[in-house]
Amino acid sequence: MNPISYLRFMPRWVIFFIDLFLTGNALVLAYLLRYNFKTELIDGNDFTRGVSYGLIVYGVCFLAFRSYAGIIRHTNTQDAVRIWLTSTIAALLLYVSNTATEHFYPPFLLMPASVIIINYFTVFLLLSGYRLLIKEIFAYAPRFASKKENVVIFGAGDLGLTTLRVITQERLHPWRVVAFVDDNPKKAQKKLDGIDIFPTHQLPQLIKRYQARQVIMAVQDLSMKRRGEVIDLSLENGAKASAVPSVKEWLNGTFQVHQIQNIKIEDLLEREPIQLDDEEIGRQIRNKRILVTGAAGSIGSEIVRQLARYSPHVLILVDQAESPLNDLGLQLREEFDGLSFRTFIGSVTDKLRMEYIFENFSPDLVYHAAAFKHVPMMEDHPREAVINNVMGTKVIADLSVQYGVDKFVMVSTDKAVNPTNIMGASKRLAEMYTQSYSKSLAAQPDAKNKTRFITTRFGNVLGSNGSVIPRFKAQIEKGGPVTVTHPDITRYFMTISEACQLVLEASAMGKGGEIFVFDMGKSVRIADMARKMIVLAGLEPDRDIEIKFTGLRPGEKLYEEVLSAVEPTRPTYNPKIMIAETREYDFEIVQEYTLSLIESAMFESDWKTVRWMKRMIPEFVSNNSKFERLDAQLKSERAVLTERLNIPQQNIPQQ
Repeated sequence: MNPISYLRFMPRWVIFFIDLFLTGNALVLAYLLRYNFKTELIDGNDFTRGVSYGLIVYGVCFLAFRSYAGIIRHTNTQDAVRIWLTSTIAALLLYVSNTATEHFYPPFLLMPASVIIINYFTVFLLLSGYRLLIKEIFAYAPRFASKKENVVIFGAGDLGLTTLRVITQERLHPWRVVAFVDDNPKKAQKKLDGIDIFPTHQLPQLIKRYQARQVIMAVQDLSMKRRGEVIDLSLENGAKASAVPSVKEWLNGTFQVHQIQNIKIEDLLEREPIQLDDEEIGRQIRNKRILVTGAAGSIGSEIVRQLARYSPHVLILVDQAESPLNDLGLQLREEFDGLSFRTFIGSVTDKLRMEYIFENFSPDLVYHAAAFKHVPMMEDHPREAVINNVMGTKVIADLSVQYGVDKFVMVSTDKAVNPTNIMGASKRLAEMYTQSYSKSLAAQPDAKNKTRFITTRFGNVLGSNGSVIPRFKAQIEKGGPVTVTHPDITRYFMTISEACQLVLEASAMGKGGEIFVFDMGKSVRIADMARKMIVLAGLEPDRDIEIKFTGLRPGEKLYEEVLSAVEPTRPTYNPKIMIAETREYDFEIVQEYTLSLIESAMFESDWKTVRWMKRMIPEFVSNNSKFERLDAQLKSERAVLTERLNIPQQNIPQQ
């Protein structure tokens, strides 16, 4: 252990003896000063008696006032006051005892009064001085122990200047600001506090010239698009990116360098905030009884949190995962004082359990987010996918109609479009059931209950359970490799919050039977995302962390679609939400085939179950899966079913 590290963990008894040692030196110095360093004038017995007695008095005072107990590297004014108080009390005790001795045993003296006074000042200076010295050593040591890291600040305005000064004054952060870059061309070729300002397009050259390892974003009102462009420019040239927090996040209104936040991959994929029709959403939710299935999952729990903002009468939260559901309940109690909610452990496939909930709470709205969602897992367990995703949806949909639910909102996925895997196909079957059910009810003028079924369809959400980003983070922390299935694989992403906001908006505008698709932005190459995450971690792809391509997993697509080629869309008042003009099916036939499919899933083999799924979804063509061989076998059977369901022949993929 080096000396600095030893000082960091120095025990208190060591500090006590250092203080005592310095006090002894102060007493010796006081005698020398009193006699002008003429040692021949100092009586040896008087000197020994005076120093010994002084050490005893100061030692007792150190113990009484615990002046040695402070952490030296964090010495502050309070510690200095404690040392001054201890020295003062010790000096007074010496003076009083010295006066008493002289009075009762004249002309005997413990020590000269002038020595007491000189020692008082000397002790205080020595004890305070060495503490401050060690504090400064700890403050400056990092600057000499490691090489300074060059950084560039984006934004040559007031916030950029504040950032520069905070970094300059903060000695614990070994950063050196070498340049400013700014989008305002009028600032180029000027200086800010002695640092040159360059146009932003020169950032790549500046990173290389100064070997800058970090670009700090110091602009508050930057658009999401421009922010992403600058961050991408930094990452592509091997520099990490970080950002100064907004003013409202500063501690006690003061900006400190440790508040500069590293940019995360989620920040790069964020888009401009969504403008919601809060009035309409509030009208739909306020004072309503709302059931949320899959409430403890990534999407379900965020839907619950957003619903809670609109003061529902009661939230009924259903999930089969005990611990996450318990955690959600604890969070709601902390975050939403006065919120009325009930939690129920149960599966959506358990009709008796679900009917108990419907019968006792009579929900006005249902948000159905319960589903098995992992593609490779469902490829190995197709019967379980059908039972949970199809049968579970059927149970909740049927009970919604039976108990007069106003709206049933189902969370679907872009994997339901031209499905190539079991999971996507199971969600497409759930869409078909609810959509055809809604059309059937609407066509019945004398129907008692007219539950409106609404489907929302979107892609991957950032940070959800089992998603690619947490997995990449864990792999980077372990030192790699980061595993990507294919160099060209792409996916659509949106934040959980954004996805759930759009779910609420779509449910508010839905009239029944619609499949709403969300504007997912641009698709992202997963390999590019992996490289950016490695750079954001301060490492270099393929040198520090290997990117390993493992091959497509069973049922996995190279790219996802939110619409099929034969599904046009029509706009809504929200530009981020569109309505897919999907094919319509006869509910009686869909119901008949759904019951047959569920029966197969419960009592027959995986192969027979998947055969039923492919019969019902002509566009379901397996990819990289053991079930591919069924596609050729089912060509003739599909033709018969297609005719019965009135599906145009040109919509069936050709094997």
